[in-house]
Amino acid sequence: MAITEEHVLNAISGVIDPNLKTDYTSIGAVKDIVINGRDVSLTIELGYPAKSLHDDIVRKVRNAVGTIGGVGNITVNVMTRIITHAFQTGPRPVKGVKNIIAISSGKGGVGKSTTTANLALALVAEGAKVGVLDADIYGPSQPTIMGVSELPMSSDGERVDPIEQYGLQIMSIGFMMDDVQPLAWRAPMVTQALMQLLEQTAWKDLDYLLIDMPPGTGDVQLTLSQKAPVTGAVVVTTPQEIAVLDARKGLMMFQKMHVDVLGVIENMSAWVCPCCGEITHIFGQDGGKRMSEAYGVPSLGQIPINAAMCMQTDGGMPAVAAEPDGVMARIFRDIAHRLTGIIARKPKDRTGIFPPIKVVS
Repeated sequence: MAITEEHVLNAISGVIDPNLKTDYTSIGAVKDIVINGRDVSLTIELGYPAKSLHDDIVRKVRNAVGTIGGVGNITVNVMTRIITHAFQTGPRPVKGVKNIIAISSGKGGVGKSTTTANLALALVAEGAKVGVLDADIYGPSQPTIMGVSELPMSSDGERVDPIEQYGLQIMSIGFMMDDVQPLAWRAPMVTQALMQLLEQTAWKDLDYLLIDMPPGTGDVQLTLSQKAPVTGAVVVTTPQEIAVLDARKGLMMFQKMHVDVLGVIENMSAWVCPCCGEITHIFGQDGGKRMSEAYGVPSLGQIPINAAMCMQTDGGMPAVAAEPDGVMARIFRDIAHRLTGIIARKPKDRTGIFPPIKVVS
């Protein structure tokens, strides 16, 4: 029996991607099938960054193709192609940025900025081009978290170059102000500064721009939801009910503004004793999971309390950068896979398909 492309596609149709929640055949991810006698070669094209999963994907696809009778050598390659996905109606794309992810929380103190930094670094480790915009104008944290204190420069005299650290492109108002003196700006100045940081930074071909939002549901959140092309929002909370209560408000605000809520991350979910392994739920248990179930949005993951991560963050080297093969790095990589797998299932952005229409009298 001669092996055909149909045989190959049918065999791979049984391989389910754990983050895309579907098989590679039905989404058209099987590319460049070449059949040379009994030998088969092909490429799996992923729509999300997953470098650490490539070997496992190759193994599963090889095993599936190996079930075809009479097949010989099997060569499987995995590549990633990240596209721009749909966002809310109204805003136009930001130059140099494919997808914008707002990382939000209902209140301060839940570890949103640390989560943003480590999630961004996990995406870089998985092969994506990533930027971080620190949108907390009153209390910027990313300069400290990333260990950066230099002043941004401009290569073209028009836009500001992002600071590059740990493979990330970073921009924050904190790079341009005294880290001790308070910033006494009214809301219109804050929102204007945010949009300038977003649009006048010379982002360089980013797959994802993570925006570290200030806590709450105020002017910055509303301005971003109305004027920035947000692919989706992630809500960070701790398990305790008082934090979840405020996180719900943030989630509902994004829904009212027609911004997709991509999921909920539960930070400080538990403390694991390093001596005996006993798990203690200091701030309650599964509050973020219950919220995600109540509002029908995905639970992206739970992040335990980790003393080393706290010290690493204060020292300007987030956990994923400090211990790329550690337990915390693995947790953030898993969250990154789930998050970008959800984004990959969103429709493609089509705002640039049709040119603007001009009426000439």
